[in-house]
Amino acid sequence: MDSKAKKILTSTFWSASGWKQGGLSNCSAEDFEYAKNKGLMFDPLTITHDECISRLRQIHEEEMNREKVAKAFLHSLTTRKVYLRSALSSWALTRELCLHAYRDKQAEKPMYSSCAYCNDNRLMSDEKYINYDLNVLQFERVKWGGVRHNHLIYCLMDLEMVSKEPELVVTKEDVNILKKMIQAIYECDKQDAARGLEKRWKDVFPSNKHERDSVLEIWGYAGMLVAGSDFRKERGRGTDFMSVATWRGEDGYSLEQMEYLFGTYI
Repeated sequence: MDSKAKKILTSTFWSASGWKQGGLSNCSAEDFEYAKNKGLMFDPLTITHDECISRLRQIHEEEMNREKVAKAFLHSLTTRKVYLRSALSSWALTRELCLHAYRDKQAEKPMYSSCAYCNDNRLMSDEKYINYDLNVLQFERVKWGGVRHNHLIYCLMDLEMVSKEPELVVTKEDVNILKKMIQAIYECDKQDAARGLEKRWKDVFPSNKHERDSVLEIWGYAGMLVAGSDFRKERGRGTDFMSVATWRGEDGYSLEQMEYLFGTYI
C-alpha cells in the first residue's frame, strides 16, 4: 500500500482529535487524484444491488477462495496490515448468496434488508447506491480493519481490494498467534462477554482496542463466534458490538467453521 496515498486517505477523515467534519472536502483535488491513481480512493459510485450481487458471484467463482481470505487474515497478524482482515467475513457473508434481484423475494421480517436473500445472510443492502462515497468505508478498513462489515457495498469493495493483493505469505508466528487467540477463548469465564475476550487478546497480537474489536466482529460475521442465545442483555462497554453483542464465554467457538476456514493451519 502506497504510504502517501494512505496518509491522504487517513487525513481526509481523521485527526489527532478524532473524526473530521467535511469528508472529502478535506482532501485537495491533487491529493485525491494521487490516492485514486494508487487505487486507495474512489470517485462516487452509482451501482444497483443486482449489479453488486452479480459482481460478488463472479468474485467467488473466479477470483477468491477460502484459502486466499484465510491467508490474508493470518498474514495481517504479525504485519498489522489490518485492511486484509475483513475479507474473511466479507467472503463468509456472501459466499452462499445466489444470483438474485433485490425485488425477487421480500423479507417477511426485515432486520438487515428488505431483500430476503440479503436479510437471511445478515447483509445490509439497498436497492440502489447513488453517488455513494466508498472512501469512508475504505478509511475504516485501513484504519481499524473495517466497521460496517455486513454492509453489502462494503463486502464488495473489500473483496475487490483483496483480490488484487499479491500472493501473501503466512509465517509460523502468524499461526502461533491464531492458536493463542483460540486458546484465549477457552480461558474465558462462562459469563465473559466479547469485551472480556478482547482484553485477553491484548497481548496476543500487535493491536489496539479498536483493531481487536474489529477482529471480534469479523469472527462473529464469519461464523466462528456464535452466540448461544440472541436474548441476552448486552453488558458494559460491549454494547457497541454487533455480530458478537450477545456472545458469552460459555459459547466458545464453532469448531466446524474454524476448521473450514483455518483447517490447513490448525
